Amino acid sequence: MANSVIWRVRWLLVRLAVGASIAYGVTFIVLWTQLEKRFVFFPVAELLYTPNDVNLDHEDVRIKTSDGLILQGWFIPGKPGTDITWLWFHGNGGNNGHRIGELALAHHRTGVNIFIFDYRGYGESEGSPSEKGTHLDSRAAMEYLASRPDVDKERIVFMGNSLGAALSVELALTQPPMAMILVSPFASVRDMAKLTLPFPPVGWLVRNHYDNVARIRQLNVPLLVLHGDEDDLVPISQGRKLYEAANHPKRFQTLGGAAHNNTHEVNPDQFWGTINEFLAGL
Repeated sequence: MANSVIWRVRWLLVRLAVGASIAYGVTFIVLWTQLEKRFVFFPVAELLYTPNDVNLDHEDVRIKTSDGLILQGWFIPGKPGTDITWLWFHGNGGNNGHRIGELALAHHRTGVNIFIFDYRGYGESEGSPSEKGTHLDSRAAMEYLASRPDVDKERIVFMGNSLGAALSVELALTQPPMAMILVSPFASVRDMAKLTLPFPPVGWLVRNHYDNVARIRQLNVPLLVLHGDEDDLVPISQGRKLYEAANHPKRFQTLGGAAHNNTHEVNPDQFWGTINEFLAGL
């Protein structure tokens, strides 16, 4: 009788353990799905604006990823004499068309060549976005630039904004650029999850996603970080944490009065002036 009771107790404990493991796995999957929906990917399919709307010369570009998707982008030639090319990684919302105003300012203020592309699922790019997919997209974009005879492969600068900063840092591990400019970056999805969601284990569950701090420690690339002090989406403390983890040479620029999506226009002289100083010093 006693052995039967012990056996039943043990069997109950096993079932509870298995049930807990299943619940844990389901929670992780649901949680990460919700995180992606909540603040990681916000693609818009329709291209409302193109460089034609701001009188920018450009090439409409189609590139193919290693898993067979076609991505859309624009190559905007710089002013005569420039030898620097920006590989532009935009943020997590909208598409290329929503950056037209910023692209025009970048062209007029810096004069560099610019290549901007839409991640899978954004704008006219095929597929649907995912963390793994965005890394494949960034590699396809770099391969395209490296194939252009009018691009100096030794003078490519990564321009990463918010989510795009994470793609810049990851790509730099295997294909280091001449320099990186990161605007409104986050330290990691783990940090952002802990700031956004109240569920206590959330930071531990998502610790390996877009871990910019761990990656940037491995880089030795000149770095400029710009972050608005009124950013209520990605707090400036996130940008500072990433900056502190980075190796020298590096520079941090606080953008007074800037939020998350208006860094380039609140104080354009400070924003573009800082970038030009950084580029001139390379």
